[in-house]
Amino acid sequence: MHMTTTETRDARPARAGVLRDLRSPWEAVSNLTPNWFASVMGTGIIANAAVGLPVQLPGVRTAAAAVWVVAAALLVALTAGTVAHWIRYPAYARRHHRDPVIGNFYGAMAMAFLTVGIGAVLVGRDWIGLTAALILGTTLWVVGSALGLFFALLIPVLMVRGGHYRRDDAFAGWLMPVVSPMVTAAGGAVLLPYATGGVVRTSLLWFSYGCFVFTLITSLVVLPAVMLRLLRGPAWAPAMVPTAWIVLGPLGQSITAANGLGATAHLAVGDDLAAGLQRFGTDYGWTVTVAVLLWTSVALTLTARTALGTPNGLPYALTWWSFTFPVGTCATGFSAMSAATGATGYAVLAVVYFLGLVTGWIAAARGTLPRAPASGALLRHPELAA
Repeated sequence: MHMTTTETRDARPARAGVLRDLRSPWEAVSNLTPNWFASVMGTGIIANAAVGLPVQLPGVRTAAAAVWVVAAALLVALTAGTVAHWIRYPAYARRHHRDPVIGNFYGAMAMAFLTVGIGAVLVGRDWIGLTAALILGTTLWVVGSALGLFFALLIPVLMVRGGHYRRDDAFAGWLMPVVSPMVTAAGGAVLLPYATGGVVRTSLLWFSYGCFVFTLITSLVVLPAVMLRLLRGPAWAPAMVPTAWIVLGPLGQSITAANGLGATAHLAVGDDLAAGLQRFGTDYGWTVTVAVLLWTSVALTLTARTALGTPNGLPYALTWWSFTFPVGTCATGFSAMSAATGATGYAVLAVVYFLGLVTGWIAAARGTLPRAPASGALLRHPELAA
């Protein structure tokens, strides 16, 4: 009742300019679901992938630093907006973690912190200095890792209790809660050279490998259900089809993590074990590359077929951000394989997937901007639209 009274009091005619469709500025935080953090992931991965490409053109690193700043600003804005959402619209907020679709995207919140934190060390240091970058990067890595492990355990339990893990409901978004520990593992490899003390380095290395194994096992549990849904139906709704690209996330990120940890393992363990871990990274990368290429063809086919078979093309939804981060992890993974093996093919693949990442980001941003800060319609909860 209080909310209705407030909205009535704040109601006013539609305005021109930013948030023109909202009756009250508060409505801008009424629909801030965890899905929004995918925009931070998708933006930040551009910076992280760009600085690791086998081919570095003049100005790329500066542009990457600028993109990292945008991702960091988005993270701050969405974090503040989420706090405001819980304060102003607690009834809506309490529904998210039990929603069979939205609840899975709490993993995006964790990965947003991790992506910006990793980017701080990789490229943000160019603008804020190494010391500040390490403090910020480590803090965000710890926060993102804690959130990721918490949601990776909580959300599947809630989904099971709610009866939401039925075969006919399977979609690639089920991977979102469990994939963030793999991002933690990749971030651990970035932080390892800056860790002080042998115990700290060894602990960081094995914790990262533990996160790697956790996501690997849980992904192998989820993926068969997703594939069976694709093979047997029922078909996904057109707006859900972009989530097919999420499957590339654990694949590409695991290649990145395996090679990153292998390349830095010598800092924490003996030479023989470090050499074995490095070999594991490259052998693993060769194997999973096949899965990446096969699934890319599947995702491309699904997306193209849906876009061409739908009267007005592929309908926009926040799921369009699935075109970004998962593709970016393949770019970072192939860059890591290029550095480890020297294979020209991996350098080519890294650049191709990076260009795909940028293309996906442009598509997602062009779909989101007119509906979010411009009109505000996407920011307003559907129950307030009447």
